[in-house]
Amino acid sequence: MITGHFPIARFETLETPFYYYDMEVLSDTLRAVNTERSVVECSNAPFNVHYAIKACSTPAVLQMIAQAGLGADCVSGGEVKAAIEAGFAAEKIVFAGVAKSDKEIRYALEQGIFCFNVESMEELEVISSLASEMGVRARVCLRINPDINAHTYDKITTGLSENKFGIPMRFLNQAVELCYRLPEIDFLGLHFHIGSQITDMEPFIHLAHRINELVAQVEQMTCTDHEGKAVHPVVRHINIGGGLGILYEHPNHFPIPDFKSYFDTWRTHLQLRADQQAHCELGRSIVAQCGNLVTRVLYIKKGENKQFAIVDAGMNDLIRPAMYGAFHRVENISHPDKEEQLYDIVGPVCESSDVFVENYHIAAVQRGDLLVMRSAGAYGETMASQYNLRRLPGHVIS
Repeated sequence: MITGHFPIARFETLETPFYYYDMEVLSDTLRAVNTERSVVECSNAPFNVHYAIKACSTPAVLQMIAQAGLGADCVSGGEVKAAIEAGFAAEKIVFAGVAKSDKEIRYALEQGIFCFNVESMEELEVISSLASEMGVRARVCLRINPDINAHTYDKITTGLSENKFGIPMRFLNQAVELCYRLPEIDFLGLHFHIGSQITDMEPFIHLAHRINELVAQVEQMTCTDHEGKAVHPVVRHINIGGGLGILYEHPNHFPIPDFKSYFDTWRTHLQLRADQQAHCELGRSIVAQCGNLVTRVLYIKKGENKQFAIVDAGMNDLIRPAMYGAFHRVENISHPDKEEQLYDIVGPVCESSDVFVENYHIAAVQRGDLLVMRSAGAYGETMASQYNLRRLPGHVIS
């Protein structure tokens, strides 16, 4: 069954491959996010949602998300710039990443972003030095590595003890003390992120309990500030990161991710006072389902034991299957009612890993048919390259 809205007549006039963004799906998704977020806010402290721009940075997509009132989660100076240009308020932008350059830090300080999610004490000192040179103060949250297994693919797990991200828990007190010793730094709170494509709420429950423990640990401290005064740290902001996954296998039946369970989990398990605010950084769950990669069948090739549908999209256009072994549902939108046959659907890139799906049942295809690779709005176009000197895919907005 195909329930996506695909203007096939329009597609036939366009050069493939390209990304197609269904803005009605995006609008419905944003409405669901804001509805479930508001339920949490009614029963607890403010809950701020920042969209993770790395998932999809297509301008029209960013603009709709900004208009819905979300903030932005950025991991480069380029993403901060894109957020500003798309209409995100600077005071709703958070800037993470393990290797922020001096130029990127200066730009973010000039824009007056909400805060830096700092990933090392060395970075903290650099931010302080640059802020001092500019005569401004820098607001920071410390990204702490909580050593929690998200039970997801190893390439998208970020919260284990030896990941490159974040400050190890055993250095937490030291990092907080450094915040107060540096006169240009305003310590706001703590930031966490344990991984991506998480559909079981259990890892989030474990993270909530770990956060509760670490917040209590920080607020039991006594630090000496840059003037030599004793201060007691207060955690005003708690950033729980992102990571909520989607059901790639069933985009027709479950087009909206389970935001209710996600926000209910935090409402139930994260201990928030009235003077604290929570933040999350959702990316994939907001944009994945609205985006699709449209490609055309070039050849049907018979192998010894297999049948290959060779399409004009390649791993340079959608790298997730080659990089992660990720699955995307593929549909024949030219002839959806034909009897299904078994194919390996592969691309033209000169790499054996340029395979989208293997041993896959799909309505029988022929040369010239249009196929769509569903749920490709996250980490699709934004990760595309020109490998083999292929052109970058374009995009079409509904």
